[in-house]
Amino acid sequence: MTISTRSAHVWAIFIKELIQMRRDRLTFAVMLAIPAIQLILFGFAINSDPKHLPTAVVAEEQTPMVRSLVQALQTSGYFALVQNANPIETEGLLARGEVTFVVTIPIGFTRRLENGRNAQLLVEADATDPATASGAIASLNTLVNRVLSEEFRGKIAQNLVNQPSIDVVIHRRYNPRGITQYNIVPGLLGVILTMTLVMITGIAMTREVERGTMENLLAMPVQPAEVMIGKISPYVLVGGVQTLVVLLAAHWVFAVPFIGDLGLLLLGVLLFIVANLALGFTFSTLARTQMQAMQLTFFFFLPSILLSGFMFPFRGMPTWAQLMGEALPLTHFLRIVRGVMLKGAGFADIQMDLFAIVLFTVVVAVIARLSYRRTLD
Repeated sequence: MTISTRSAHVWAIFIKELIQMRRDRLTFAVMLAIPAIQLILFGFAINSDPKHLPTAVVAEEQTPMVRSLVQALQTSGYFALVQNANPIETEGLLARGEVTFVVTIPIGFTRRLENGRNAQLLVEADATDPATASGAIASLNTLVNRVLSEEFRGKIAQNLVNQPSIDVVIHRRYNPRGITQYNIVPGLLGVILTMTLVMITGIAMTREVERGTMENLLAMPVQPAEVMIGKISPYVLVGGVQTLVVLLAAHWVFAVPFIGDLGLLLLGVLLFIVANLALGFTFSTLARTQMQAMQLTFFFFLPSILLSGFMFPFRGMPTWAQLMGEALPLTHFLRIVRGVMLKGAGFADIQMDLFAIVLFTVVVAVIARLSYRRTLD
Protein backbone atom coordinates (compact mmCIF):
# COMPACT_ATOMS: atom_id res chain seq x y z
CA MET A 1 0.00 0.00 0.00
CA THR A 2 1.48 3.30 -1.08
CA ILE A 3 1.82 6.41 1.05
CA SER A 4 -0.74 8.23 -1.09
CA THR A 5 -3.26 5.43 -0.53
CA ARG A 6 -2.75 5.57 3.25
CA SER A 7 -3.15 9.33 3.16
CA ALA A 8 -6.39 8.97 1.24
CA HIS A 9 -7.70 6.53 3.85
CA VAL A 10 -6.78 8.84 6.71
CA TRP A 11 -8.36 11.76 4.90
CA ALA A 12 -11.57 9.81 4.33
CA ILE A 13 -11.82 8.90 8.01
CA PHE A 14 -11.08 12.52 8.94
CA ILE A 15 -13.93 13.75 6.73
CA LYS A 16 -16.23 11.10 8.18
CA GLU A 17 -15.52 12.27 11.74
CA LEU A 18 -16.15 15.89 10.78
CA ILE A 19 -19.51 14.93 9.32
CA GLN A 20 -20.35 12.89 12.42
CA MET A 21 -19.35 15.79 14.65
CA ARG A 22 -21.57 18.14 12.66
CA ARG A 23 -24.50 15.77 13.05
CA ASP A 24 -23.95 15.34 16.79
CA ARG A 25 -24.54 19.00 17.60
CA LEU A 26 -25.10 18.40 21.32
CA THR A 27 -21.67 16.86 21.83
CA PHE A 28 -20.01 19.62 19.84
CA ALA A 29 -21.85 22.29 21.84
CA VAL A 30 -20.84 20.70 25.15
CA MET A 31 -17.21 20.52 24.03
CA LEU A 32 -17.23 24.27 23.41
CA ALA A 33 -19.40 25.27 26.35
CA ILE A 34 -17.57 23.48 29.17
CA PRO A 35 -14.21 25.31 28.68
CA ALA A 36 -16.09 28.60 28.37
CA ILE A 37 -18.00 27.93 31.61
CA GLN A 38 -14.83 26.98 33.44
CA LEU A 39 -13.07 30.16 32.28
CA ILE A 40 -15.98 32.37 33.33
CA LEU A 41 -16.59 30.71 36.69
CA PHE A 42 -12.96 30.37 37.77
CA GLY A 43 -11.99 33.72 36.32
CA PHE A 44 -14.86 35.88 37.55
CA ALA A 45 -17.13 34.03 39.99
CA ILE A 46 -14.77 32.13 42.30
CA ASN A 47 -13.26 34.09 45.17
CA SER A 48 -11.53 32.46 48.14
CA ASP A 49 -11.50 35.75 50.10
CA PRO A 50 -15.17 36.75 50.24
CA LYS A 51 -16.11 40.32 51.01
CA HIS A 52 -19.30 42.30 51.55
CA LEU A 53 -20.56 39.65 53.94
CA PRO A 54 -24.03 40.43 55.39
CA THR A 55 -23.63 41.71 58.94
CA ALA A 56 -26.15 42.73 61.59
CA VAL A 57 -25.15 45.26 64.25
CA VAL A 58 -26.56 45.30 67.77
CA ALA A 59 -25.60 48.77 69.03
CA GLU A 60 -26.76 49.13 72.61
CA GLU A 61 -25.57 52.74 72.71
CA GLN A 62 -25.27 55.50 70.16
CA THR A 63 -22.12 57.60 70.54
CA PRO A 64 -19.65 59.14 68.08
CA MET A 65 -17.25 56.28 68.84
CA VAL A 66 -19.87 53.66 68.05
CA ARG A 67 -20.92 55.41 64.86
CA SER A 68 -17.30 55.64 63.73
CA LEU A 69 -16.79 51.95 64.45
CA VAL A 70 -19.89 50.96 62.47
CA GLN A 71 -18.81 53.16 59.59
CA ALA A 72 -15.35 51.57 59.60
CA LEU A 73 -16.90 48.11 59.39
CA GLN A 74 -18.95 49.22 56.41
CA THR A 75 -16.04 50.78 54.53
CA SER A 76 -13.62 47.91 55.20
CA GLY A 77 -15.10 45.93 52.32
CA TYR A 78 -15.54 42.76 54.35
CA PHE A 79 -18.82 43.66 56.03
CA ALA A 80 -22.09 44.71 54.43
CA LEU A 81 -24.36 46.08 57.16
CA VAL A 82 -27.81 44.83 56.27
CA GLN A 83 -29.71 45.99 59.33
CA ASN A 84 -29.61 47.06 62.94
CA ALA A 85 -30.90 44.21 65.05
CA ASN A 86 -31.83 43.46 68.63
CA PRO A 87 -30.42 40.53 70.61
CA ILE A 88 -33.65 38.54 70.22
CA GLU A 89 -33.45 38.59 66.41
CA THR A 90 -29.81 37.60 66.04
CA GLU A 91 -30.29 33.88 66.68
CA GLY A 92 -32.82 33.59 63.88
CA LEU A 93 -30.74 35.67 61.49
CA LEU A 94 -27.73 33.39 61.92
CA ALA A 95 -29.81 30.19 61.83
CA ARG A 96 -31.47 31.15 58.55
CA GLY A 97 -28.18 32.27 57.04
CA GLU A 98 -29.45 35.79 56.44
CA VAL A 99 -26.29 37.21 58.01
CA THR A 100 -22.76 35.91 58.41
CA PHE A 101 -21.84 38.13 61.37
CA VAL A 102 -23.59 39.73 64.31
CA VAL A 103 -21.57 42.55 65.89
CA THR A 104 -22.68 43.54 69.39
CA ILE A 105 -21.53 46.83 70.94
CA PRO A 106 -22.51 46.74 74.64
CA ILE A 107 -23.71 49.54 76.88
CA GLY A 108 -20.80 51.40 78.48
CA PHE A 109 -18.48 50.66 75.57
CA THR A 110 -17.46 54.29 75.01
CA ARG A 111 -17.32 55.19 78.72
CA ARG A 112 -14.85 52.40 79.40
CA LEU A 113 -12.56 53.68 76.67
CA GLU A 114 -12.83 57.29 77.91
CA ASN A 115 -11.84 56.11 81.38
CA GLY A 116 -8.73 54.43 80.00
CA ARG A 117 -10.11 50.91 80.38
CA ASN A 118 -10.32 48.20 77.77
CA ALA A 119 -13.65 47.54 76.12
CA GLN A 120 -14.95 44.38 74.50
CA LEU A 121 -16.63 43.97 71.14
CA LEU A 122 -18.57 40.74 70.58
CA VAL A 123 -18.59 39.29 67.07
CA GLU A 124 -20.72 36.19 66.44
CA ALA A 125 -19.80 34.45 63.19
CA ASP A 126 -21.59 31.73 61.26
CA ALA A 127 -18.70 29.26 61.17
CA THR A 128 -20.47 26.42 59.36
CA ASP A 129 -18.17 27.34 56.47
CA PRO A 130 -14.86 28.34 58.16
CA ALA A 131 -13.38 29.71 54.94
CA THR A 132 -16.13 32.29 54.53
CA ALA A 133 -15.49 34.17 57.76
CA SER A 134 -11.73 33.74 58.17
CA GLY A 135 -10.61 36.77 56.15
CA ALA A 136 -13.07 39.15 57.77
CA ILE A 137 -12.24 37.93 61.28
CA ALA A 138 -8.52 38.38 60.65
CA SER A 139 -9.06 42.05 59.76
CA LEU A 140 -11.14 42.94 62.80
CA ASN A 141 -8.44 43.65 65.39
CA THR A 142 -6.53 45.97 63.08
CA LEU A 143 -9.73 47.69 62.02
CA VAL A 144 -11.18 48.48 65.45
CA ASN A 145 -7.91 49.61 66.98
CA ARG A 146 -7.30 51.92 64.02
CA VAL A 147 -10.66 53.52 64.73
CA LEU A 148 -9.74 53.79 68.41
CA SER A 149 -6.45 55.55 67.68
CA GLU A 150 -8.18 58.03 65.37
CA GLU A 151 -10.92 58.85 67.88
CA PHE A 152 -8.65 59.17 70.94
CA ARG A 153 -5.77 61.13 69.60
CA GLY A 154 -4.94 64.59 70.86
CA LYS A 155 -5.82 65.89 74.32
CA ILE A 156 -8.04 63.00 75.26
CA ALA A 157 -5.27 60.49 74.68
CA GLN A 158 -2.74 62.67 76.56
CA ASN A 159 -4.97 62.80 79.64
CA LEU A 160 -5.22 59.02 79.84
CA VAL A 161 -2.72 57.20 82.05
CA ASN A 162 -3.38 53.90 80.31
CA GLN A 163 -3.98 53.75 76.60
CA PRO A 164 -7.25 51.80 76.16
CA SER A 165 -7.79 49.08 73.57
CA ILE A 166 -10.69 47.15 72.15
CA ASP A 167 -10.74 43.41 72.70
CA VAL A 168 -12.57 41.67 69.87
CA VAL A 169 -14.27 38.56 71.25
CA ILE A 170 -14.97 36.11 68.42
CA HIS A 171 -17.76 33.61 68.98
CA ARG A 172 -17.71 31.06 66.16
CA ARG A 173 -21.22 29.67 66.12
CA TYR A 174 -22.10 26.11 65.10
CA ASN A 175 -18.47 25.11 64.49
CA PRO A 176 -16.31 26.66 67.24
CA ARG A 177 -13.14 24.79 66.32
CA GLY A 178 -13.45 25.51 62.61
CA ILE A 179 -13.37 21.82 61.64
CA THR A 180 -13.58 21.55 57.86
CA GLN A 181 -15.28 18.15 57.93
CA TYR A 182 -18.33 19.67 59.63
CA ASN A 183 -18.87 21.72 56.48
CA ILE A 184 -17.66 19.31 53.80
CA VAL A 185 -19.21 16.00 54.87
CA PRO A 186 -22.85 17.18 55.01
CA GLY A 187 -22.31 18.93 51.69
CA LEU A 188 -21.00 15.71 50.18
CA LEU A 189 -24.44 14.21 50.60
CA GLY A 190 -25.85 16.71 48.12
CA VAL A 191 -22.93 16.35 45.72
CA ILE A 192 -23.15 12.55 45.69
CA LEU A 193 -26.92 12.55 45.15
CA THR A 194 -26.62 15.10 42.33
CA MET A 195 -23.84 13.29 40.51
CA THR A 196 -25.27 9.77 40.70
CA LEU A 197 -29.03 10.26 40.48
CA VAL A 198 -29.02 12.73 37.59
CA MET A 199 -26.68 10.49 35.61
CA ILE A 200 -28.43 7.21 36.37
CA THR A 201 -31.83 8.52 35.30
CA GLY A 202 -30.31 10.54 32.47
CA ILE A 203 -29.54 7.34 30.62
CA ALA A 204 -32.89 5.69 31.43
CA MET A 205 -34.79 6.61 28.26
CA THR A 206 -31.78 6.64 25.96
CA ARG A 207 -30.96 3.11 27.09
CA GLU A 208 -34.44 2.06 25.97
CA VAL A 209 -33.73 3.47 22.50
CA GLU A 210 -30.29 1.91 22.15
CA ARG A 211 -31.52 -1.51 23.32
CA GLY A 212 -34.51 -1.42 20.97
CA THR A 213 -37.09 -1.61 23.78
CA MET A 214 -38.42 1.91 23.30
CA GLU A 215 -41.02 0.70 20.79
CA ASN A 216 -42.55 -1.54 23.45
CA LEU A 217 -42.68 1.36 25.89
CA LEU A 218 -44.34 3.65 23.31
CA ALA A 219 -46.89 0.95 22.48
CA MET A 220 -48.05 0.81 26.11
CA PRO A 221 -51.16 2.88 27.02
CA VAL A 222 -49.28 5.13 29.44
CA GLN A 223 -48.96 8.89 29.77
CA PRO A 224 -45.60 10.72 29.92
CA ALA A 225 -46.14 11.57 33.60
CA GLU A 226 -46.73 7.88 34.34
CA VAL A 227 -43.56 6.93 32.49
CA MET A 228 -41.55 9.49 34.44
CA ILE A 229 -42.91 8.41 37.82
CA GLY A 230 -42.40 4.75 37.00
CA LYS A 231 -38.85 5.36 35.78
CA ILE A 232 -37.63 7.41 38.71
CA SER A 233 -39.42 5.66 41.59
CA PRO A 234 -36.93 2.76 41.97
CA TYR A 235 -34.05 5.20 42.19
CA VAL A 236 -35.60 6.95 45.18
CA LEU A 237 -34.57 3.87 47.13
CA VAL A 238 -31.05 4.16 45.71
CA GLY A 239 -30.90 7.75 46.93
CA GLY A 240 -32.17 6.63 50.32
CA VAL A 241 -29.39 4.07 50.64
CA GLN A 242 -26.78 6.66 49.67
CA THR A 243 -28.20 9.05 52.27
CA LEU A 244 -28.02 6.39 54.96
CA VAL A 245 -24.39 5.60 54.14
CA VAL A 246 -23.33 9.27 54.20
CA LEU A 247 -25.17 10.05 57.44
CA LEU A 248 -23.72 7.00 59.20
CA ALA A 249 -20.23 7.90 58.02
CA ALA A 250 -20.74 11.52 59.12
CA HIS A 251 -21.66 10.37 62.62
CA TRP A 252 -19.38 7.40 63.23
CA VAL A 253 -16.33 8.26 61.11
CA PHE A 254 -16.15 12.07 61.03
CA ALA A 255 -18.03 12.84 64.29
CA VAL A 256 -20.14 15.54 62.61
CA PRO A 257 -22.69 16.83 65.14
CA PHE A 258 -26.40 16.42 64.45
CA ILE A 259 -28.50 18.74 66.58
CA GLY A 260 -31.58 19.18 64.39
CA ASP A 261 -34.70 17.20 63.52
CA LEU A 262 -33.97 14.01 61.56
CA GLY A 263 -37.47 13.97 60.07
CA LEU A 264 -37.03 17.49 58.72
CA LEU A 265 -33.70 16.55 57.17
CA LEU A 266 -35.21 13.45 55.54
CA LEU A 267 -37.98 15.61 54.07
CA GLY A 268 -35.36 17.83 52.48
CA VAL A 269 -33.45 14.78 51.23
CA LEU A 270 -36.59 13.28 49.67
CA LEU A 271 -37.46 16.48 47.83
CA PHE A 272 -33.87 16.84 46.64
CA ILE A 273 -33.75 13.23 45.41
CA VAL A 274 -36.98 13.70 43.44
CA ALA A 275 -35.65 16.97 41.95
CA ASN A 276 -32.48 15.28 40.70
CA LEU A 277 -34.35 12.27 39.34
CA ALA A 278 -36.79 14.52 37.50
CA LEU A 279 -33.87 16.45 36.01
CA GLY A 280 -32.17 13.24 34.92
CA PHE A 281 -35.36 12.05 33.25
CA THR A 282 -35.61 15.41 31.48
CA PHE A 283 -32.08 14.97 30.15
CA SER A 284 -33.01 11.51 28.91
CA THR A 285 -35.89 12.97 26.88
CA LEU A 286 -33.60 15.57 25.30
CA ALA A 287 -30.66 13.26 24.52
CA ARG A 288 -30.66 10.57 21.85
CA THR A 289 -27.78 8.49 23.15
CA GLN A 290 -26.45 7.54 26.57
CA MET A 291 -23.29 9.51 25.83
CA GLN A 292 -25.31 12.67 25.23
CA ALA A 293 -27.22 12.10 28.46
CA MET A 294 -23.95 11.80 30.39
CA GLN A 295 -22.64 14.96 28.71
CA LEU A 296 -25.73 16.88 29.79
CA THR A 297 -25.26 15.54 33.30
CA PHE A 298 -21.69 16.79 33.46
CA PHE A 299 -22.75 20.10 31.92
CA PHE A 300 -25.19 20.55 34.83
CA PHE A 301 -22.93 19.13 37.54
CA LEU A 302 -20.01 21.49 36.88
CA PRO A 303 -21.80 24.77 37.71
CA SER A 304 -23.69 23.03 40.52
CA ILE A 305 -20.55 22.11 42.41
CA LEU A 306 -18.87 25.48 41.74
CA LEU A 307 -21.78 27.87 42.35
CA SER A 308 -23.62 26.13 45.19
CA GLY A 309 -21.16 27.02 47.94
CA PHE A 310 -19.77 23.51 48.30
CA MET A 311 -16.23 24.16 47.08
CA PHE A 312 -16.03 27.95 47.35
CA PRO A 313 -17.76 30.45 49.65
CA PHE A 314 -21.14 31.37 48.20
CA ARG A 315 -20.99 34.88 49.66
CA GLY A 316 -17.69 35.51 47.93
CA MET A 317 -19.17 35.28 44.44
CA PRO A 318 -20.44 38.31 42.51
CA THR A 319 -24.16 38.99 42.41
CA TRP A 320 -24.72 37.47 38.96
CA ALA A 321 -23.04 34.23 40.05
CA GLN A 322 -25.11 34.10 43.24
CA LEU A 323 -28.28 34.50 41.17
CA MET A 324 -27.21 31.56 39.02
CA GLY A 325 -26.45 29.57 42.15
CA GLU A 326 -29.91 30.30 43.55
CA ALA A 327 -31.41 28.52 40.54
CA LEU A 328 -29.58 25.28 41.40
CA PRO A 329 -31.19 22.79 43.81
CA LEU A 330 -27.82 21.87 45.32
CA THR A 331 -27.42 25.41 46.69
CA HIS A 332 -30.65 25.14 48.66
CA PHE A 333 -30.01 21.58 49.75
CA LEU A 334 -26.63 22.54 51.21
CA ARG A 335 -28.35 25.20 53.29
CA ILE A 336 -30.91 22.65 54.46
CA VAL A 337 -28.51 19.87 55.41
CA ARG A 338 -25.98 22.18 57.09
CA GLY A 339 -28.72 24.16 58.77
CA VAL A 340 -30.47 21.14 60.24
CA MET A 341 -27.33 19.21 61.20
CA LEU A 342 -25.15 22.03 62.52
CA LYS A 343 -27.57 24.79 63.51
CA GLY A 344 -30.64 22.85 64.56
CA ALA A 345 -32.69 24.84 62.06
CA GLY A 346 -36.44 24.39 62.13
CA PHE A 347 -39.00 24.29 59.34
CA ALA A 348 -39.44 28.07 59.42
CA ASP A 349 -35.71 28.53 58.86
CA ILE A 350 -35.51 26.34 55.75
CA GLN A 351 -38.98 26.63 54.25
CA MET A 352 -37.86 28.93 51.45
CA ASP A 353 -35.12 26.49 50.44
CA LEU A 354 -37.62 23.62 50.47
CA PHE A 355 -39.94 25.68 48.28
CA ALA A 356 -37.10 26.46 45.85
CA ILE A 357 -36.38 22.73 45.40
CA VAL A 358 -40.08 21.98 44.83
CA LEU A 359 -40.31 24.79 42.28
CA PHE A 360 -37.24 23.45 40.45
CA THR A 361 -38.84 19.98 40.34
CA VAL A 362 -42.06 21.34 38.87
CA VAL A 363 -40.20 23.29 36.17
CA VAL A 364 -38.08 20.35 35.00
CA ALA A 365 -41.09 18.03 35.13
CA VAL A 366 -42.98 20.37 32.78
CA ILE A 367 -39.96 20.46 30.44
CA ALA A 368 -39.81 16.66 30.51
CA ARG A 369 -43.53 16.46 29.69
CA LEU A 370 -43.13 18.80 26.73
CA SER A 371 -40.00 17.12 25.36
CA TYR A 372 -41.19 13.54 25.79
CA ARG A 373 -41.20 11.85 22.38
CA ARG A 374 -44.02 9.48 21.52
CA THR A 375 -42.24 8.30 18.40
CA LEU A 376 -38.72 7.15 17.54
CA ASP A 377 -38.29 9.92 14.93
